[in-house]
Amino acid sequence: MGLTADRVAHAAADLADEAGFDRLTVAAVARRLGVADASLYAHLRNLAELRERVAALAMAELADALGEAVAGRGGRDALVAFADAYRGFALGHPGRYAATQLPVDSEGGHRVVAACAALLRGYALDTVAEVDAIRLLCGTFHGWVTLEAAGRFRLGRPMDASWRVALDALDGALKAMPTAPES
Repeated sequence: MGLTADRVAHAAADLADEAGFDRLTVAAVARRLGVADASLYAHLRNLAELRERVAALAMAELADALGEAVAGRGGRDALVAFADAYRGFALGHPGRYAATQLPVDSEGGHRVVAACAALLRGYALDTVAEVDAIRLLCGTFHGWVTLEAAGRFRLGRPMDASWRVALDALDGALKAMPTAPES
């Protein structure tokens, strides 16, 4: 059957996108792959490990999208490309995005932070201000996509128009960040 840990993780990630990360089970992944539950335990210990593998896979995919988005760009252009890639990933892959919220130390997670740092190079921030900026961006993007995915933005203005205004505001905030913030 060609069952591998990688194939199991991809099947689980696809299932998470369709049914929700919180509804992911070993039994559901086994059904998707057409195997007995016990067959999966040759490739993972338990549900927690399955979820961690999905999280690592999702982080790597998000890192790929973000890295590609910021490559060759700087300043506002990098910010917009990064933000659009982040939003596109979160809304296009809801189960995978939910998995990225697990506290899993992964190579993909480190690459996500590196992509964020790359977009901030155009703003000439010192290392302390960069940490603050990363937290501002991650908090803003996560909050936005979480509310958007839940259908919470119902006002009559087009979503993309509000998104662009938010990105303009973030660009202004990043340009105004102090380079030697107080501790």
